[in-house]
Amino acid sequence: MQTITETFVDIFGDDQNIESYFAPGRVNLIGEHTDYNGGHVFPVALDTGTYAVARKRMDKKLCLYSMNFEGKGIVEVNLDSLVYENDHNWANYPKGVAYSLQEQGYQLDYGLEVVYFGNIPNGAGLSSSASIELVTAVMLRDVNDLPIDMVELVQISQRAENEFVGVNCGIMDQFAIGMGRRNHAILLDCQTLDYHYTPLQLNEEVLVIANTNKRRGLTDSAYNTRREQCERALAQLQMHSPIQSLGDLTEVEFEQLSHAIENEEDCKRARHAVYENRRTILAVEKLKVGDIQAFGKLMNESHISLRDDYEVTGLELDTLVEASWEEGAIGSRMTGAGFGGCTISIVKKMDVERFKEQVGLKYKQVTGLEADFYIVNISDGAKKLEEGVTI
Repeated sequence: MQTITETFVDIFGDDQNIESYFAPGRVNLIGEHTDYNGGHVFPVALDTGTYAVARKRMDKKLCLYSMNFEGKGIVEVNLDSLVYENDHNWANYPKGVAYSLQEQGYQLDYGLEVVYFGNIPNGAGLSSSASIELVTAVMLRDVNDLPIDMVELVQISQRAENEFVGVNCGIMDQFAIGMGRRNHAILLDCQTLDYHYTPLQLNEEVLVIANTNKRRGLTDSAYNTRREQCERALAQLQMHSPIQSLGDLTEVEFEQLSHAIENEEDCKRARHAVYENRRTILAVEKLKVGDIQAFGKLMNESHISLRDDYEVTGLELDTLVEASWEEGAIGSRMTGAGFGGCTISIVKKMDVERFKEQVGLKYKQVTGLEADFYIVNISDGAKKLEEGVTI
């Protein structure tokens, strides 16, 4: 924070009347590609994320600077004339939040001077975009004294990404980042936004994120194709059952109805969505009774389903996960959209250094790429930082 404050002084002149904010990144422990199929997800907020030092302006200007994109300089815009601009790059995300707040009828009389810094690895799929959206939403709420709770800020931030930036994301990322709670995971029903916190106290274990460092060029087109396949399968199932989503089905009900899905690939995609949703609910029950081994086994089953039925893994993710299994991970799976990005593993503390070394070696032997490893803690959601308080 000291470095960010010093940068703020360099950019904006002094450190009078500044405030500090933080929004985490997120990782999903289990429940992948279930959000748009009416199912459950089980994410946690991380202790890496987006930091911001900000000062209220007495006019309607946003003056935005990112230490991660220093070459872009200050992006200056007026709150009354916000439009998406390619040249503004990263700044379209905070601009989109301001735009969406006003679209929802909230009056923004005061702008901001902001310096952002994010320590979420670029391209890792840990949701740096939603992190900058939520930290901006909290800042704008504060300086304009807006009567908005966090769930509505989450929805506004998702709308910013969907409608202003043009990325058709679900609500999980923003929800986990806005509503995160230290040492808890969130079981979220993505259809109803019903949610429950589950304690995740890892005493002898740690969460290890491994980044494949493979760019995910196929993700957007593959993601849209998977959604279409699930929608076709659902439409055919609805001819035989009054369901609203694939998440409404149990495994037994799906197997009884699956003959109605005409295309074999569509059937595989739907099978993953149904089984993964049930796996997620069961995993939370295992965690509640402290059965971390059973939780890890369900994580492994999740990866196998994503590999075989949903087909969104690929050589890099499979290699990392299989090496993690071989090196004693309690559970390991891909997390995020797939085709690159990260894995999440539960590893015994005493084994971590050996785990990183051996998994990294096996991964490089197969792929030629270097994996990066991050031991992460579970943090609170987006918030203003009180002086002397750590994340």
